[in-house]
Amino acid sequence: MFVQNRLSSWIDGIRQQIALPLRIELWNGQHVDFSGEAPRVTIRLPNVSAARYLLTPSLSNLGAAYVEGAIEVKGRAHDMIAVVNALARTTLKAEGKFARIVRGMAHSKRQDAEAIRYHYDVSNEFYQQFLDPAMVYSCAYFEHGDEDLATAQTKKIDHILRKIELKPNQTLLDIGCGWGALVIRAAQQYRARCVGVTLSENQFALAKERVRQAGLEHLVEIRLQDYRDVRGQFDRITSVGMFEHVGIKHLPEYFAAIHKLLAPDGVVMNHGITTTDPDNGETPYGGGEFIDKYVFPQGELAHIGHVLKAMQQGKLEVCDVENLRRHYARTCAIWTDNFEAHTERVRTLAGDKRYRIWHVYLAGCCYAFEQDWISLYQVVGRKAGQRSAALPWSRRHMYPASASHAGAHYAQTDDGVPAFSLIQEDGGAVMASAPASINSFNAT
Repeated sequence: MFVQNRLSSWIDGIRQQIALPLRIELWNGQHVDFSGEAPRVTIRLPNVSAARYLLTPSLSNLGAAYVEGAIEVKGRAHDMIAVVNALARTTLKAEGKFARIVRGMAHSKRQDAEAIRYHYDVSNEFYQQFLDPAMVYSCAYFEHGDEDLATAQTKKIDHILRKIELKPNQTLLDIGCGWGALVIRAAQQYRARCVGVTLSENQFALAKERVRQAGLEHLVEIRLQDYRDVRGQFDRITSVGMFEHVGIKHLPEYFAAIHKLLAPDGVVMNHGITTTDPDNGETPYGGGEFIDKYVFPQGELAHIGHVLKAMQQGKLEVCDVENLRRHYARTCAIWTDNFEAHTERVRTLAGDKRYRIWHVYLAGCCYAFEQDWISLYQVVGRKAGQRSAALPWSRRHMYPASASHAGAHYAQTDDGVPAFSLIQEDGGAVMASAPASINSFNAT
C-alpha cells in the first residue's frame, strides 16, 4: 500500500506539471493517461515492485528496467525517449549521480579489445538491418539535407578524403576501419595504398572479403590489430568513430601514437563523438551509466576543448575543426527508423534483450545530439612545428564544387561494395595504370 500511495502521489505531481502522450498500465488492470491525446507510449507495470522504477525515473533506471524485462514499454523509440526524458526532467534534479558526472575507466589492450568485440561482434547481419549497404557505422554527411543514407555516407567519406588532401599512390592508415568502406573508397578513387585496422573479428572478416570482391587486394590490407601495434609511417591517417574507446586520460598517448605513425608532411583526420560538458561529464539523468553498462563498456567522451589540448600534447597541430552534430542527429534518426522497420529480423538475430538495448540506444543518441548533450567533430591536424607554407590557404579543397581533383559517381554493387568511376573535369572517364602494391611501402 505504501508503494501504491507513493506512485499515486507521483502520478498526480507529474500530471500537474506536464502533459505527456503517455499511458501507464498497472498490475491490477487499471491505467492512467497523462494527457487528453491518444497515448503514443505505454508503460506497463507487471507487479507492484516495478513501481520503484517510475518513482526514480532516471534514464539508467527506466532503461535497465525495460532492457531486463522488469517493465514493458510500447511505442516508437523516438517517442519513448522523449517521454522518459520528460519524466526524468520533471522528477529529478540534474545533480549528484544524475548530473553530468565524469566516469574514469581503466584501459588496457585486453580490456579495449573485449569492449570492442562486445559492441561490434553481435553479427554482421545484425548491423546490416539498419546501416547503409556499405555498412558505414559513423556519422553521415548530409550536404544538402535531403540525401538518402547511402549517399550521405559516401559523401562523408569523400568529405574526409578531401580534407586530408589524399593523392594518388599515397599511403593511408585507417584506425578502426569498420567494414572497410573508407579504405575501399580511397583505393578506388585515389589509388591510395591503404591499411585498415580493427579489433572486431566480424568486421575484419567481412572487410577482407569486400576488398577481395572489389579486386583491391594489391592496394588494401585489412588487419585484426591494435593501432598501438602498427609500425611504419603513413602519408595520411584517418580515425573515424574510434577514439571514443581510448579513454580521456589516454588521449595524449593516442595522439602521440598517431604522431609517430604520421609521415613528416602527413595529414591526420580524427572524427569522433564528444561531450558538450566542459568538464568531460557524461549525459545527464543516468544516460551515461546506461550506455556504459549495456552499450559501450569502457567508452568515454571528452569535450572538444580537451581533445584539441590532447592533440597538441601529442605534438599535432590542429588545422581545421568542423561540427557535424546536426548530421549525426539525422544519421541516428534514420538508423532508428531502419531498426524498427526490421524489428522481427533483429529480434531473431540478436534476441529480445539486445533488441531492447539497441532500440533505446539508437533513439537515445539521436535525442542526445538534438539536445546538445553530445556532439561530433572532425578535426584535421599535421605534425606540429612545421613552417606555415605546409598549411592550405583556404578550405576550398574540401568541397566538390571547388575541389581540383577528380569527382566520382556515387554507386554501389548489389553486395554493398562501393563501386566508383573517376571522372575528369571534362566528363571523360579515367583509366589509370596499376599503382604500386600495398606491400611496397614500409608499414608492418
